[in-house]
Amino acid sequence: MEICVLVKQVPSTDKVQIDEETGTMIRSELESELNPLDMYAVEEAVRIKENTPQTKITVVTMGPSSAEYALKEAISMGCDEGVLLTDRKFAGADTLATAYTLSQYLKDKHYDIIFAGERATDGETGQVGPSVGTQLDIPILTYVNKIINITNDTITVQRAIEGGNEIIQTQLPALITVVKEINEPRLPNLENKLKAKKSIIKIVSNQELKIEEEKLGLKGSPTRVVKVFYPKISRNGEKVVVKTPQEALEKITSFLKEKGVIS
Repeated sequence: MEICVLVKQVPSTDKVQIDEETGTMIRSELESELNPLDMYAVEEAVRIKENTPQTKITVVTMGPSSAEYALKEAISMGCDEGVLLTDRKFAGADTLATAYTLSQYLKDKHYDIIFAGERATDGETGQVGPSVGTQLDIPILTYVNKIINITNDTITVQRAIEGGNEIIQTQLPALITVVKEINEPRLPNLENKLKAKKSIIKIVSNQELKIEEEKLGLKGSPTRVVKVFYPKISRNGEKVVVKTPQEALEKITSFLKEKGVIS
């Protein structure tokens, strides 16, 4: 069985800045990590590999050269190889342009299952995975919280819906987005950490994909951030200096009476 896992490298800090001119995130010099919600997709793929002979897992991402770290983190969890789609022409892509670029790479591959996390923590849209499935014209199963059965031709899953769950079966190949209730991601062992460190990530640019530039990056992104503003945090407080506990109690009591909290 051939499995692909789509992952993303996301900032591991809340000190994120937006380029006000382009409306895109400034990712340079930010600490990054494998998207936490993608780890559940990686874990589920590895569990299938452990129970299905001759299964191979390829983990794929699109991003700058630093995104190799996220791929190697996935390899350290048990994936076999990593592919990085990277090109300056890909920069600034929205969810549609990102999904289109990923699907153009995947369209000639023959994966039985393509896994993705529910969403990325830096964008929170949950659009890329399903969009890739749509552009590949394969069945899409979202919000999957349990894989019930896999045969050579079909997969049966349980997916979360409003008010409960539903069980659904579809033909393979299929794209599946998983929620965190599906499993508990493992910690990498020493053997896989060494394997990840030595692994060579396959680099793919637009020279290989040959996608029209009008469909890439900012040029291929129909959505735009038209305005960026930062909330102003203002605190109107009064500093009170007291010398004794009794004085402090009187000040607090007086304040609470003034605000109508106590009578």
